[in-house]
Amino acid sequence: MYEIGRICVKIAGRDAGQTCVVVDVLDDTYVVVDGQTRRKKCNVKHLEPLNKTISIGKNASNAEVISALKSEGIECQAKKVSAQSQSSPRPKKQKPVKASVKPTADKKDKEPKIKAAKKKVSEQ
Repeated sequence: MYEIGRICVKIAGRDAGQTCVVVDVLDDTYVVVDGQTRRKKCNVKHLEPLNKTISIGKNASNAEVISALKSEGIECQAKKVSAQSQSSPRPKKQKPVKASVKPTADKKDKEPKIKAAKKKVSEQ
């Protein structure tokens, strides 16, 4: 029933109510869909198949799916090109520079103050 090229409507999830095309059949319960929806694995229980099919190959690109849907009269927009697929190098993250902090008092300076405070407490 769910063969490659079958036009469906998503009935559950974030893309509910949008038209999609089966791009690949994974097993009896899962297919890969693309079109007005995001290209992703989908449970067949979340799809309502329509009577229409289009002729596309297995794992067809998004551009091929969109052109086939437009020929059927279904409007959909091309997906944006992700930043990962672009070949421009990403600037490296710089580590923050630590400011040099000079210690204000040595341990030797702190010890007499502590001993003096203990003596005052013991005298009272």
